Amino acid sequence: MRERLRHQVQDRPGKWTSGLRKFLTADAVAASNSIEGFRVSTQDVQDLMDGERDVDVSDENREETLAYQRMMTYVQSLHDVADFEYGKGLLNALHWMLQGHRHTRNKPAGQWRAGPVYVTDPRDPRVAAYTAPDAGDVPDLMAELVDWLNADSDIHPLIRAAMAHLHLVSIHPWADGNGRMSRSLQTLMIAREGTLAPEFSSIEAWLGRPGNTWEYYQELQRRGATYRPEQDVSGWIRFNLVAYHQQAQTVQKRLDQSRAVWDLLASFVGPAGLDERVISALHDVAVAGRVRRSRYEQAEGLTLQQAQRDLRDLVTAGLLAPVGRTRARYYTEGARFPEAALELARTPFTLAPPYGE
Repeated sequence: MRERLRHQVQDRPGKWTSGLRKFLTADAVAASNSIEGFRVSTQDVQDLMDGERDVDVSDENREETLAYQRMMTYVQSLHDVADFEYGKGLLNALHWMLQGHRHTRNKPAGQWRAGPVYVTDPRDPRVAAYTAPDAGDVPDLMAELVDWLNADSDIHPLIRAAMAHLHLVSIHPWADGNGRMSRSLQTLMIAREGTLAPEFSSIEAWLGRPGNTWEYYQELQRRGATYRPEQDVSGWIRFNLVAYHQQAQTVQKRLDQSRAVWDLLASFVGPAGLDERVISALHDVAVAGRVRRSRYEQAEGLTLQQAQRDLRDLVTAGLLAPVGRTRARYYTEGARFPEAALELARTPFTLAPPYGE
């Protein structure tokens, strides 16, 4: 499935694939943060990634989103580095990107924890669902993990990525941010496997769906209340294989849907007397629900005046409808937006269970 996806992306490059890459990155950031209780919609994450300031989110959620996005951007950039090597310094630097804005003496960012850490039961914060290894053991455990990450292995890269996630989250080497760091390490390893571009590789969006998040926590709880490195992990591997498979299905569906919507809009703009460049604005509205002037401007390489004029003309034509004022303004579909494109973009798709019902 992943090989087939790679060929499809390579065979059909274009503006719509660039937009899909950004959407999938935003979806991964939104999902992984939501697992930790920071809830920002994928649309708002996209706007924050584009540098928009007037996005209706709390200051805390804004900070967490931008921090995770910066770290994810760096992780993605490492996918094809020739002399890449895992190291304790790299992992601590990634942690600083994620948690530096929360750095305190008691919860330092970019440094191994100095004391105990517990994962509390969501049903009762007084109950420790998991107690991590002693802080004094963390340096040696992380050295062992780094050696394992750098070692040659004939184990399938997707299996190693799943195990890296489990190893890191079990060691829990930092005072905070361990879940997102573990998921990010898995994303990095999948990206470096090389089959798909890093934006298409992460399973974080899949993990962030409410039902899957619950199963994710259940699967981690099955690993026990203390560190047990010799345990049977077949259930964890099976869970991750389902995630890989269904995320690949999701990307395939979105790819097909996105391409079909682009083609439909391309056949619409010519007869409507519109410039071909407005397809990207209309496509964003159809597949993401809205478009901002800055995103359209960047996507098409336009000046501020050109982008404003195009969007104003689309509003006049009834294709777009403005929401909000001045810098906070974005555009959704207008009364004359092609209904077929909206129906195509918003038709739900189904995912098949890889192991059968």
